[in-house]
Amino acid sequence: MASFKEIIASEKPVFIDFYADWCAPCQMMGPILKEAKETLGDSANVLKINIDKNQALASKYQIRGVPTFMLFQKGNLLWRHSGMLQKQDIINVIHQYKK
Repeated sequence: MASFKEIIASEKPVFIDFYADWCAPCQMMGPILKEAKETLGDSANVLKINIDKNQALASKYQIRGVPTFMLFQKGNLLWRHSGMLQKQDIINVIHQYKK
């Protein structure tokens, strides 16, 4: 399995949802992320990372609240947002930063 560093080094944008199982807004984001991923197809990677199972990563990126979303490309953090998003917001952010 690829490491987080390898995943975010991708040429394609990588949209990451830092979430927790106990978080109601995170659970509501599941279907929204799935729809966004279907719309985006192969133009971007969409990943979910459980902060309780990946505490070192959550600490490294200073995740203080969930859901927190980040967009990486070529290893660089391009964008960050805490709180819920709509499907179109996710798509717009990815298209805005896509190079």
